[in-house]
Amino acid sequence: MIRLLTVATGAILLILFVAFVVSRLLRTRSRGMSIRMQVFLALALIVGTFAFGLGLMVIDRVEARAVRLATLAAEDEGAAIAGIIAGELDRTGGRLESVAQRLELELERGADLRMEVLDARGVRLFPKRPVTSVEPGNVSVEVPIVVHAVKAGSVRVIKPAVVMRRLLADFAPTVLLISVVLGAAAAMAAAWIGRAIAAPIEAFSAFAERVSEGELAATPPPVSGRELMHLSRSLDSMRRQLEGRPFVEAFAADLSHELKNPVAAIRASAEILEESALNEPEEARRFVARIREATARIERLLNDLLSLARIEARGAESFEPIDLGKVAERTVDSFAEGRSRVVLETTGAVFVRGDESWLGRAIANLVDNALTHSERDSAARVSVSREEGWVRIAVKSQGAVAAGIRPRLFRRFVTSRGERGGTGLGLAIVRAVAEAHGGRAELIQGGPPEVEFRLSLPAAWRSPAEQLRNVVSGAREELSQPSASVLSKKLQ
Repeated sequence: MIRLLTVATGAILLILFVAFVVSRLLRTRSRGMSIRMQVFLALALIVGTFAFGLGLMVIDRVEARAVRLATLAAEDEGAAIAGIIAGELDRTGGRLESVAQRLELELERGADLRMEVLDARGVRLFPKRPVTSVEPGNVSVEVPIVVHAVKAGSVRVIKPAVVMRRLLADFAPTVLLISVVLGAAAAMAAAWIGRAIAAPIEAFSAFAERVSEGELAATPPPVSGRELMHLSRSLDSMRRQLEGRPFVEAFAADLSHELKNPVAAIRASAEILEESALNEPEEARRFVARIREATARIERLLNDLLSLARIEARGAESFEPIDLGKVAERTVDSFAEGRSRVVLETTGAVFVRGDESWLGRAIANLVDNALTHSERDSAARVSVSREEGWVRIAVKSQGAVAAGIRPRLFRRFVTSRGERGGTGLGLAIVRAVAEAHGGRAELIQGGPPEVEFRLSLPAAWRSPAEQLRNVVSGAREELSQPSASVLSKKLQ
């Protein structure tokens, strides 16, 4: 029963293993073969060949051992029978033919005699019809019958390979189990080696994507190994060269695309005014308003471009301790019309080191983005908190960000409200300000129903004296806790 369960389990595991490999190979037809799959197939081929060769070697050794045991048993049995026949001939002085006749009678009575008796010339005397033949796998041993130092004939004993088959049947589950164990070990080793090889490549791919999206301040992932370290230095060198390159062609294309609509609106309005609208005051005022609107949009675009270029080129010029909660409060209060729709939550003093004007600009862009993309009657919630050495500003609002622009949301000129005057530079400025202060800007939730942007900056103390006071205060609280616990126990 145990043997049957072992064989059945091994067969099921082998089928599942083969099905897994086939499914992964079918997937590689459309997506290409990954490094993990290449390592897996290489190890599977090596270990599979080794397991197959080991199985053949084990079976061959078992078969050789079984043949050796059957041969020894046949030799012992043949020697015993030959000795009995020789003793009978010596005692009675009879002939070998008479012994063969008596054996024939015993055979007719149902005796199981798996042997042959041959005379001195090799002619079979018993049995008249062969009981068994020397088939492949059977063992045949011939022992001489010696009487007074003269060969009177011989006895041939034939042993079937039953013992050998039983031995092979006993060893088959063991061989199968060894093959399954080796296959499982190869699969785990392939997974581990493939992961060790593919993980740095995947990390470098993510780093390259971040750089391609405009995050030029990104750093290569930490790696070990001479080749990977050389690749990391090469990629970092390429990033620094790209960081100093102006990208004139791409920037000019994006800028011309953004300026196309307002310039076209100004031209069309000017042509209509020149042709006929000057004689109609109402129409003239309407087209003049369109010109002013387009002009204001161009001014906003140029101002945002100058701000973005300044923060990316120079970074934050001052790094003074700033209470970011107060900065957020002043920024929110500056929204005259939308102030009633903004809910601000702060958790005490949260200090960072940086430029107050740039940080206020980043918060204002996030709040303006939330108010613009949410419904008129919905509120935008702004929270400032400190978490494990970071100061986080979360801006939440009702709405949704299109899935197609989420990966490019913090790049230049990416906007979903160009028809409402959006320049697509607000979130790019937020990202640049965050990186200039050693932080990051992220889209946490893209909605629906809620959109959340988060600005994370390294926390800081207001001053060295305040930092010392906080350390002393914390130590005082820790020292006072045992006394308070003892006092509470006494009161109880």
